[in-house]
Amino acid sequence: MSQQELATRIDWEKVDGLVPAIIQDFGSSQVLMMGYMNQDALAKTLETEKVTFFSRTKNRLWTKGEESGNSLNLVNISLDCDNDTLLIKVNPVGPTCHTGTTTCWDGDKTEETQLVWLHQLEQLLAERKNADPDSSYTASLYARGTKRISQKVGEEGVEVALAATSGDKAELVCESADLIYHLFVLLQDQGLSFDDVINKLKERHK
Repeated sequence: MSQQELATRIDWEKVDGLVPAIIQDFGSSQVLMMGYMNQDALAKTLETEKVTFFSRTKNRLWTKGEESGNSLNLVNISLDCDNDTLLIKVNPVGPTCHTGTTTCWDGDKTEETQLVWLHQLEQLLAERKNADPDSSYTASLYARGTKRISQKVGEEGVEVALAATSGDKAELVCESADLIYHLFVLLQDQGLSFDDVINKLKERHK
């Protein structure tokens, strides 16, 4: 949908000139925040690919991160079936909430989805890539190099197959967790991410 088509389809009269915009992390699908956009905010967002809202308290356009640096890089925008709410997928830079948390709902202590948790695990593994080898098993694994990480992936793959062959479902779960963990470490070691794997699966599915 082009910029002109999107702006035209929104029922601006219904929303009194301010359309609600739900912000979602493109990588994890976690809902980050909700703001409002007028036509100028939407146009600036599409032009700069940095999410911009209309701030009702400041009574002006406000680009997320203009002071904190915690911006929202635009991936795509979709409009709901009633033409009165936007879903905006982004790649966030830093925490989104002004309180310093990842989302504006972190304070609710709600259980994150499986996908969000997996995304957070990958981020943690990435952070430990250059950490002190004595600080964690993950950091020590990176320090031992690609050959050792690859060996661990191979070993865990065999353990998964053996657990399945023996019919031990509890052991299969444990070994699968070990395999996925070490695979994620290997991907990070090679400068790749789980997104690259997902994109390849999507390509094959087509």
